[in-house]
Amino acid sequence: MTPPYSFELVQSRQTYLAYLRLRQAIFCDEQGLFKGTDEDEQDAAAFPIAALLPGAPGAPGGEEVVGAVRIYEAEPGLWYGGRLGVARGHRKQGVVGRGLVRKAVTTAHGWGCQRFLALVQVANVPFFESIHWRSLEERSYRDHPHHLMQADLDSYPPGDEPRPPPGQRFR
Repeated sequence: MTPPYSFELVQSRQTYLAYLRLRQAIFCDEQGLFKGTDEDEQDAAAFPIAALLPGAPGAPGGEEVVGAVRIYEAEPGLWYGGRLGVARGHRKQGVVGRGLVRKAVTTAHGWGCQRFLALVQVANVPFFESIHWRSLEERSYRDHPHHLMQADLDSYPPGDEPRPPPGQRFR
């Protein structure tokens, strides 16, 4: 049975810190893509999205952050998703990754996205192709093979999530 995940824009500092810890565990500790932190200049303007599992004892607000992704607008209409990661114990079902991608793309689409791109690790290309993405080109990122991929926006209707005002941060 699939747990009752929710996929939400991060709203609190506690959840944001848990989101960053998960990214660090995946991209620094597990994959070794970064040393210490994976935070970069995109995080200042990005909108973090978390997959939450309710009923987790000891977790902030009783919800455990089990997935993470960020979205940001590089230029008007051009959005990127990045740092998609799922906690190890929640990967097999594919539910969390799919839910995070859906939330990311539909949210950006609702905010005026005309093109949505992501740099995807080679091992994840088939997953993205199965959910209406296509590869535009191969690239190397941090000495690892990736694909620049584009979402088919017709498969992701615009969401109705209100866009937080500029400067509304919880850091």
